[in-house]
Amino acid sequence: MRGTKSVAASLPVADKFWWEGTMEGPSRQPSSAKTASFQDAVRMLNTLQTNAGYLEQVKRQRGDPQTQLEAMELYLARSGLQVEDLDRLNIIHVTGTKGKGSTCAFTECILRSYGLKTGFFSSPHLVQVRERIRINGQPISPELFTKYFWRLYHRLEETKDGSCVSMPPYFRFLTLMAFHVFLQEKVDLAVVEVGIGGAYDCTNIIRKPVVCGVSSLGIDHTSLLGDTVEKIAWQKGGIFKRGVPAFTVLQPEGPLAVLRDRAQQISCPLYLCPTLEALEEGGPPLALGLEGEHQRSNAALALQLAHCWLQRQDRHGAGELKASRPGLLWQLPLAPVFQPTSHMRLGLRNTEWPGRTQVLRRGPLTWYLDGAHTPSSVQACVRWFRQALQGRERPSGSGPEVRVLLFNATGDRDPAALLKLLQPCQFDYAVFCPNLTEVSSTGNADQQNFTVTLDQVLLRCLEHQQHWNHLDKEQASPDLWSAPSPEPGGPTSLLLAPHPPHTCSTSSLVFSCISHALQWISQGRDPVFQPPTPPKGLLTHPVAHSGASVLHEAAAIHVLVTGSLHLVGGVLKLLEPALSQ
Repeated sequence: MRGTKSVAASLPVADKFWWEGTMEGPSRQPSSAKTASFQDAVRMLNTLQTNAGYLEQVKRQRGDPQTQLEAMELYLARSGLQVEDLDRLNIIHVTGTKGKGSTCAFTECILRSYGLKTGFFSSPHLVQVRERIRINGQPISPELFTKYFWRLYHRLEETKDGSCVSMPPYFRFLTLMAFHVFLQEKVDLAVVEVGIGGAYDCTNIIRKPVVCGVSSLGIDHTSLLGDTVEKIAWQKGGIFKRGVPAFTVLQPEGPLAVLRDRAQQISCPLYLCPTLEALEEGGPPLALGLEGEHQRSNAALALQLAHCWLQRQDRHGAGELKASRPGLLWQLPLAPVFQPTSHMRLGLRNTEWPGRTQVLRRGPLTWYLDGAHTPSSVQACVRWFRQALQGRERPSGSGPEVRVLLFNATGDRDPAALLKLLQPCQFDYAVFCPNLTEVSSTGNADQQNFTVTLDQVLLRCLEHQQHWNHLDKEQASPDLWSAPSPEPGGPTSLLLAPHPPHTCSTSSLVFSCISHALQWISQGRDPVFQPPTPPKGLLTHPVAHSGASVLHEAAAIHVLVTGSLHLVGGVLKLLEPALSQ
């Protein structure tokens, strides 16, 4: 990236040495399939990412979405499969704006608890790309990933001709690869999470899923899906198939009507999920492996998907699908109210889905990780975080309790709207950084991203800081700065300094990478995250210097990491080194 250093040197980030790193791309020379390592495969996969400049051009000149779907079918054929082959996977296809990944995780774990061999395709990955393709709940091994990657890569190379591009883009390639893995490894079923939208998502080459699901809808990916929830609902309903049962959680009236009309047009039987409370009647409460009140909606949808799948496969005497009763307000039949089996209860309880309402307790530090990135999911994240703080154990030390926000947002999301929703958490410090684990990602293929430039991501972080400072200034008052009121059951908020309101922006910092942000936040007090001595320049910023002393002496530090699943993934990579092994 020519010129990066000169631009970067002028940016007011807290660590003024970041430009020593680079964002050079990987080698584009294919390795021998026999000698190639897992990292060789990942680096080659990364060459299928669209570079930042070309991506902008594609957005301006986007072609017909239906044509793109037909192109995916052609890639499938070139890879040696036909659309009909996917019918053998007994697929559960799930879309939605928020909670679709958690719904898939619940569903997969429930069905695995019956002794079934499960496949699970999801996105994005947090630490390693092989997390996207799972068998029996576990990411496929590096060896298996490498084998299937090169097998597919060479097959597509061999079948290219002058009329088509030899390789599909990154996500399409992984989707094709997942289908091949699941077929070759002979899974009993595959849970497939839609990437973006539904109608024109490349996973929608699936013609005969066993059942489909729609999790909670909201605003996201507006440049691709539309700027209203109704337009987005139309896209999501595109995964409905004739005669294939589909389930949705309760939605606002407008998008729910769109889903209902979509289903009627396609002749898809669509059912409204009853609440988890309805399924708990007459039995003990259902324990969930994922925290947060919003996960109950996802679990309710997962139970219906698993129950329907078992019925349609005629497994375990589940019987025929029958609606409970017509919905009175939404003209949709209510899905069956049934007593969850012991296997279903076990699956819900054992579900793990890293990076979503996840808590890591490390000495005086507690890390709260949630990849919320839409207004509704951030609202749910805030509720979860505040409830977790109210239920926490009080520290025994005499120092203050400190709250830190670590945030980033990408794509076409509205960072100001998301940050405003986070204000009630009463953070003492707001820290912003790009989704880069280190200043240089060249040695870490899983974390490389060529769809944005380094200048773009740093400027975006500075914009986030400006939004936060503006919001902070709007809320500032003499009372706030002299004697903040603690939340009921919550800690007293630590004052950064007794400055007048107009200087309250000193509570925020921008770092050039996740590692530097975590080093400053943890101050060497996390027993697992123990990086080398911080580079020179980490504490040159006045707030970084004064805040370091406060954090070092705090009795407890509560860190909420949110705004981006990619950010959460980078944090997990550093806090949980075993995930990278």
